[in-house]
Amino acid sequence: ADRVEGTLFGNGERTGNLDIVIVALNMNSHGIETGLDFSDLPSIRQVYERTTRMVVPERQPYAGELVFTAFSGSHQDAIKKGMDRRAAELAGLNGDSDALPWGVPYLTIDPRDIGRSYEAIIRINSQSGKGGVAYILDREHGYDLPKTMHPQVGARVYSLADELGRELGADEVREFFFREFVNVAAPLALLDYELDHHAGARGEVACKARIAHGGEERILSGLGNGPINAFVHALEEAGLKDFHVTDYRSHAVRGGSDSDSAAYIQIQPDAGGTPLWGCGVDPSIEMAGLRALVSAFNLAR
Repeated sequence: ADRVEGTLFGNGERTGNLDIVIVALNMNSHGIETGLDFSDLPSIRQVYERTTRMVVPERQPYAGELVFTAFSGSHQDAIKKGMDRRAAELAGLNGDSDALPWGVPYLTIDPRDIGRSYEAIIRINSQSGKGGVAYILDREHGYDLPKTMHPQVGARVYSLADELGRELGADEVREFFFREFVNVAAPLALLDYELDHHAGARGEVACKARIAHGGEERILSGLGNGPINAFVHALEEAGLKDFHVTDYRSHAVRGGSDSDSAAYIQIQPDAGGTPLWGCGVDPSIEMAGLRALVSAFNLAR
């Protein structure tokens, strides 16, 4: 065929009910230029709905409100992996998206090509996967959680969504993450600390920390090969260490304050059980690490 006739979003019979939008974008996705401009498809849909008083179905290909949205756990995990891989490949191309063909699972085209954003790709409800929450925290708020932390955080967030019986917004996910995992300050609270980076003959770090625990303030001291190790030894000297550190990550928070740092520490309780992650956020990377350790300590109680 060298000619097709249809209507906008398939509404109408005079020239046939073929959906011109779907056909044209199918052709575009295969590299065939149609000469039609769909760079702001949401606006086209809004004009259509206002003038015809008809509604484009939520799952209508390309134009539907939810066509680029994934609630399923397996879909979310696949999309997150695909977006992460694409981000890594773009970094090697200095961000030149035109030089990298689109290839993300479950997303036929790049939503931005038709005026959509990435914000609504993954939405959180009780059926979402462990990668969905991590995607929201990373893409929307700049917190790149370690992969082994995803199940711990995801399970708690999905439990909240199930309890509320509704979808959670990106800001709600962040607020819940901070309330449950970040700078947790009970039953142990780190009130103040001092570090001496030139202590000991082997260049060890000395940590002097003021804490609140069991209703009283205490001063702890410890020596280690770094701030976190020194603080762990300080807790051990005070008889409060019942765990060992198994993992540590840190990064600058993207999109936040220029000085914000996030740290993640995983501990394994000596009594056994599942390793637990805690998070610390602070302008000081050292303090963020110590707060992460305290968070993990408290979450293990």
